[in-house]
This record gives sequence, C-alpha cells and structure tokens, in this order.
Amino acid sequence: MSTDLVTYELKGDVALIGLNRPDKRNALNEATVTALGEAIDKAGDEAAAAVLFGHGKVFSAGLDLAELAARLDPDAPFPRRRPRQLWHETFDRIARGYIPVVAAVHGAVVGGGLELAAAAHIRVADETAFFGLPEGQRGIFVGGGGSVRVQRIIGYPTMADMMLTGRLYSAREAVEIRLAQYVVPPGEAVAKAVELAQKIAKNSQNTNWMITNVLPRMNDMSHDDGLFMEHLNSAAKKPPSSLERLTSFLDKKAEPLKQPE
Repeated sequence: MSTDLVTYELKGDVALIGLNRPDKRNALNEATVTALGEAIDKAGDEAAAAVLFGHGKVFSAGLDLAELAARLDPDAPFPRRRPRQLWHETFDRIARGYIPVVAAVHGAVVGGGLELAAAAHIRVADETAFFGLPEGQRGIFVGGGGSVRVQRIIGYPTMADMMLTGRLYSAREAVEIRLAQYVVPPGEAVAKAVELAQKIAKNSQNTNWMITNVLPRMNDMSHDDGLFMEHLNSAAKKPPSSLERLTSFLDKKAEPLKQPE
C-alpha cells in the first residue's frame, strides 16, 4: 500500500507508516487522517508492530490550518449533521489497536502532530525534534485527543504551560516530561524505532495486546478494580507460545538479561 498522503511498507513483521505531505510540513487534514487510519488497519492485519514517521524535514506541524479556516468561514455551508470525530477514532485505533506502535519523530512535533505521536506507545526523537501545543496562540483548542492523552502523559501543569504560553520542549527536555523515551542523533530516529519494533514483534502478541489495551484502561480504574483486572488477565488461559517461552528461559536457551551500562 502506498498513497499520495501516507506511505506503507512491510519489512518482516514490522509495518512502516509514513506521513507524506512534506511540502505542507506533514500537516494533518481529513484526507491524511483517513489514509492513516487505513494504513493502521492494514498493519494490524499483517504486522506484529509498526513504526510511524514523517517524510521530509518534520514529523508533523499539526492540523492543516487552511482546511480549518475554510470550515470556520462564516459563508461556509453549515453541516446538516454533526461530523464524526475522525481524529479521535483514528488515533484510538493507534493507541488501542491490535499492535504496538513506535513513533519516530524529528523536527516539528506540534499541535495535532504531538497528539498523533502521543497515541503511539513508544516515542523515539532525534535531536532536531521539538514539541509544542500552540493552540492557545491560534485561538483554537486541541482536537486529536490531546486533552486526555497528552495530559495523562505530562500532567495538567505542564500541558497548561505549553498551551497558554506556547512553550516548546527540545528532544532532551521531552524525555524529562515523558513525551519521548529515546533520543538519538539527527536522522537516526526511524532506524532506532525499527530496531525497537523488531524487538517488540518477537514478544507474545497476546502480551503485547494486554500491554497496549488492558494496561492503559487499568490506569483509569480504582485501585481494587485495577487489581481485579490484573488478576483476570494474569490468570487467563495462555497460548501455547507462553509455555514455550518460559521453558526456553528455564533451559537457558533464551538471551539472558543484561545490566544497563
């Protein structure tokens, strides 16, 4: 699969999904978000993990403001019915889909671009990346799930500061506020993301699904309900591969854990 707006490539068990509007700084319009959703669905069907990245000089400069301005024009026809929240639906298919997604980001990761990156499960930033939520200066509000997803990652005070003042964070600073987990030299984000995705793809798919779908929901529960959900999932019948993995570890066939340097 490859379109004008989103590219798709399957490398082994890893799907590479690329935003492809470099002339528009990978701004997200309705057509791009629709194509992104189709690529995510395809990856869920045939890959064990995915890497999301942006072609060109930036990951994504966010919402296509020209498209928004056209909708806000007083002379624009009023929709007969309330439009569906395409961004919410698509980004949720990333965050709570079938497979883990690693975002490789560089350059601008702002506005809707940051909301998109936040939907991924792991974020790798190269040193050119910078993060921001300039909606406050644009007279608009977040619309891609950022009020929920980004706020849960960095907390209200940090998000409020970003939106009210336009504060930007560098890649290194982004690690401190949990917007990124890895920082690499310029141009190396995709390679690192692929390396991580390949490692993730070797995990039990059932465990990957629980980590990406069950675990975040437990974060929304009370203490007792969270523990009960943990018990239900840990006590559930395991696929045959679970026993094979445990046996391999016990027989010392699996790669041993290494102490971080």
